[in-house]
Amino acid sequence: MKRALPLLLTLFLAACSNYGKPPLSTPEAATAISTFNPPSTFTPFPPASTIPPAPISGSAASFPNPSAYHWTPIITGMALPDDIQFPDDGTGRMFVIEQGGRIWVIENGQMLDPPFLDIINRVDSQGGEQGLLGLAFHPDFKHNPYFYVNYTDINGNTVIACFTANGDTADPASEKDLLHVQQPFPNHNGGEMVFGPDGYLYMGLGDGGSQGDPNGNGQNTNVLLGKILRIDVDHGDPYAIPADNPFAKGGGKPEIWAYGLRNPWRFSFDRGTKNLYIADVGQDTWEEVDVVPANAPGLNFGWNYYEGMHPYAGQPPAGANFTFPVTEYSHAEGGCAIIGGYVCGGPMKEWQGVYFYGDDCSGKIWGLINSKNGWQSQVLFETGFNISTFGQDASGEIYIADRNGGIYRLGK
Repeated sequence: MKRALPLLLTLFLAACSNYGKPPLSTPEAATAISTFNPPSTFTPFPPASTIPPAPISGSAASFPNPSAYHWTPIITGMALPDDIQFPDDGTGRMFVIEQGGRIWVIENGQMLDPPFLDIINRVDSQGGEQGLLGLAFHPDFKHNPYFYVNYTDINGNTVIACFTANGDTADPASEKDLLHVQQPFPNHNGGEMVFGPDGYLYMGLGDGGSQGDPNGNGQNTNVLLGKILRIDVDHGDPYAIPADNPFAKGGGKPEIWAYGLRNPWRFSFDRGTKNLYIADVGQDTWEEVDVVPANAPGLNFGWNYYEGMHPYAGQPPAGANFTFPVTEYSHAEGGCAIIGGYVCGGPMKEWQGVYFYGDDCSGKIWGLINSKNGWQSQVLFETGFNISTFGQDASGEIYIADRNGGIYRLGK
């Protein structure tokens, strides 16, 4: 089979030099626990006590010993995989996006040929942060065979589109465009797409790129950049606005659900608590995880006034109300771009309730829990991979993609 575009993906900021090393858990990782306590001196933020803690999902009150686990290869040889999705249709099929513009079906460790979807001729992907970036299947995909993609078109702008599947393939001619968003720069395109527990489609858009959000998009509710959007794809043409979107009745773009984000490359809902975990890629120094309690629209995460918990640019207006991260890590610790994952809910009960996230450059994978002692984060694995995304199957098991072509699953 003829493979892949010879693209050089530099997904966020820099490339890592330790390509191809096998996944490795270390005893040192098991002891690297940090408890994150936001400083009380940040007056622009509401006091910590006013932010409802996210309920604990599953049974995790502490971290298992990661040295007993490893990342098992499922398939290798892919070209710049950057999203892993599993439709809830009972087939167990894995779908993997290649950044260049193809989606493949993986069954029993084998890649089915031809590809599920090939839109290479519509996608601008010269490496960097553009390309085919996100995939979401209709919640009732078995009876409504629609799926949604986020890609950068040949003009460098974001397209949110719907296609119709037919078994293991989809007709590129079935494309129905939902949104076109002009991108001022070729970075910070976002890319995540996920259906929430409410049945609405959530989409992540970065602030439009360059450095430091020069256009002020993150705080501007009259533009879609630097936001998480939320739409109803089952009503309207091409979609409807949920009535409880924060700007549904005015004051901003009605599609906006949350704002003040730099580049929410990957986010996911905890299947147990329905809380939303957002991994927002930082600028020069700080990477962050934000947690949104279920049914809490309209939050402002502070960019570009703040990078993580730290002042970045300008003075917030009086009375500004920001939601700060539950954990962060610095580039000084190693890394360049946070990759959000999932709260584990699979058959390995000892991991249930642990949120996994990683870093593109360092290959580190952390766990995050909300225990009786508050939010705790711990380095779990030093993989050596260039992690581009995580995945979660119907049973709740966790997967990762290495930009160098491998898909791996957590196991013993």
